[in-house]
Amino acid sequence: MATKDPQAPHLARLAALIADETRAACLLALLDGRAWTAGELARHAGVAASTLSEHLGKLVAGGLLTEERQGRHRYVRLADARVAQLVEDLAAQVTPATAVRPRNLRESSAGSAMARGRTCYDHLAGRLGIAVTDALTVRGLLRQDTGFALTDAGLGWFDSAGIHLERTGRRPLARACLDWTERRPHLAGVAGAALCRHALDAGWCVRIGSERAVKVTPSGERALGELLGIEAGALW
Repeated sequence: MATKDPQAPHLARLAALIADETRAACLLALLDGRAWTAGELARHAGVAASTLSEHLGKLVAGGLLTEERQGRHRYVRLADARVAQLVEDLAAQVTPATAVRPRNLRESSAGSAMARGRTCYDHLAGRLGIAVTDALTVRGLLRQDTGFALTDAGLGWFDSAGIHLERTGRRPLARACLDWTERRPHLAGVAGAALCRHALDAGWCVRIGSERAVKVTPSGERALGELLGIEAGALW
């Protein structure tokens, strides 16, 4: 008799955790990288607070979420970048042919905004993320031929742009993340996170609505044009 792989039970438990529509909705919402209250997630998922609390307990116990309490509020967020990568990679497997059609104008507008530009945990995604990734590659700042890697010129570009890269942890400096709307990889890792953080802090991008969508501001158009040669039309 073949010996059962010792990882099989762990994989089965992980799959069972994600294989629930309410829990999946929470994980997708938390891809914005922020901490949400249990009440906010309950409204987002369209379930009662008591039901949502049960689901959050399972996700926390399973190591997919971390939680903290401030006063009477309970906040949760994705446990780390690895969990975010797992959720985004799974979402990317949903092809456009099987995607759910928007039910109304509001859903259609929200979907269009997400496709145009959004955060994927802590880095930029959608057409905005792809435009930035392509511009970095064309200018010789990022290599994609043997996996994502910043070139020496790329490291210099981040430094000259005033974007600090924290290189003391175990997280890769640059990593490809498959974009679930564009079906192409965008920049993730330390560099992707630093660029996204700088874009939001510098006012190049602002969050819109309650989802992960972001839009480029006029100052962002100018900055991305000057620094990376991205034309404004590519950002919309």
